[in-house]
Amino acid sequence: MTRKGYFTFATTHQAIKAESALAKKSFEYKMVPVPRSISSSCGIALCCPPGEALAIRGFLEECSVSIEGYYELEEKIPKNPLSFLYKRRS
Repeated sequence: MTRKGYFTFATTHQAIKAESALAKKSFEYKMVPVPRSISSSCGIALCCPPGEALAIRGFLEECSVSIEGYYELEEKIPKNPLSFLYKRRS
């Protein structure tokens, strides 16, 4: 299992503003659809390693980006990423 952090935003505009601000820095992040286990009024979330979340939050606040919330989720990593290609035996 791996742990990931997700920042959510109230509007798509704020998510795009966050991505634009972070493009100038060397933070590890990725813009992704909001996971189903997280509810948000905007469908875009910023995914990052939990260890960088505090620094990213501080930087986004300096850039006047409005963050709706922050969530950490444990995600299962499949043993074989191509397992969906294998036919199941009955």
